[in-house]
Amino acid sequence: MDETRITLFRQGDGGVFAYRIPSIITLASGRVLAFCEARRDSLGDSGRIDIVMRAGDGTSFGQVRTVVRGGDDTVGNPCPVQDPASGRLFLLYNANDADKPEPLILQGKGPRTVHLVFSDDEGETWSQPRDITCQVKREGWTWYAAGPCHGIALPGGRLMLGCNHAVLDKAQGRSAGYVSHVIWSDDAGVTWKIGQDMGRNTNESSLAGFSDGGVLINMRYIPFGEEENPYCRAQAYSGDGGSTFSETVLRHDLTDPVCQGSLLTVSTPDGEEVLLSNANARTRSCLCVRRSSDRGETWRPERTVTPGPSAYSDMAQLPDGRIALLYETGERSPYERIDLMVFPLR
Repeated sequence: MDETRITLFRQGDGGVFAYRIPSIITLASGRVLAFCEARRDSLGDSGRIDIVMRAGDGTSFGQVRTVVRGGDDTVGNPCPVQDPASGRLFLLYNANDADKPEPLILQGKGPRTVHLVFSDDEGETWSQPRDITCQVKREGWTWYAAGPCHGIALPGGRLMLGCNHAVLDKAQGRSAGYVSHVIWSDDAGVTWKIGQDMGRNTNESSLAGFSDGGVLINMRYIPFGEEENPYCRAQAYSGDGGSTFSETVLRHDLTDPVCQGSLLTVSTPDGEEVLLSNANARTRSCLCVRRSSDRGETWRPERTVTPGPSAYSDMAQLPDGRIALLYETGERSPYERIDLMVFPLR
């Protein structure tokens, strides 16, 4: 089985200025859903933005469909997770006013909310949005971001996503550095709870879950203020289903340009292993996949996806064992298109 590559979203298609923030999930049936943001007017993180998707089998996909409409405002950070018991598919996401972007939100001058929609027919139709901000965002938090990438389902039914937030310093009139955390639901998505804070200066995060309830979290590290940039990722581990995590450590062996990355637990003949995809450079380029057989203690190269411009990514495992990697890339900029690469594990 050789690798294949196709473009799922291209800048300008459908009159959309750019597509960003990919997220992918393989459902229990084998159906594959690829999500992203449709940034209608510019590359900016705010403005008129919708959440769109394409459905397929990993090699061919249907037309682009809109899942959540932002109207004249912003919706984004699509984070899918499926409940194994019911088959219900949840999509969590964030929203804010188009004229109140992240800098104003960090000053406490604009809302940033958390919502979900669900589907009981594998993404063919979706529920009306439900605002869950009060369940997952504490008073005093300004910025909030889910994922962005797929969530996980743990043994016993717990659904979990990696998120991050910032806390307002009223004296300074701005927020301090970002902090990652997890959220989970133990009642099939009806209610959600906030988990433990990770180390300081961590934000966009991804999770890998294991059959014994262990959870690995891998995070972007973004220095605050005048702090030196270590150009690496951060990581922590939980042995109790994500209820508590170890101390967050910087992984200087995982080079990163301050960009999102994605984890995926994969089934192999040797048991459970973990993949990490991220831009392995000090610029948003050289997207690579690393592999770990000891839950992130050590990593070894799996493959270089592209040496050129590349940024955000997400992964899913197909029923035949191959990996589907959805990633931002282009010839001159990482944001020209979102490609899907399907490849077998070595």
